[in-house]
Amino acid sequence: MANSFVQFRTDDTSKIKAASICERLGIDLPTYLRMCISRLIQENGIPFSMKLDPEPENRALKAMKAASQIAEEHGISDMGLDEINAEIAEARR
Repeated sequence: MANSFVQFRTDDTSKIKAASICERLGIDLPTYLRMCISRLIQENGIPFSMKLDPEPENRALKAMKAASQIAEEHGISDMGLDEINAEIAEARR
């Protein structure tokens, strides 16, 4: 079977984003494109989707959101730096 060269244009940003997703899936962009053509033929249509699970939330950010919620619930979310330092100094005594 002879090989054919298939070429198309896309903007640089789209190519970079697509290649990054493929890399995270463990394949390269040309492999993905060959998969698309193969499945298109097999199914006589577009039969699949490949999606990544949502990335887990950053633990530090999650902790900061929880701390903000607690501060809001206790009415101290608008404390200034001097007030916070005074609270810390008082707790250390």
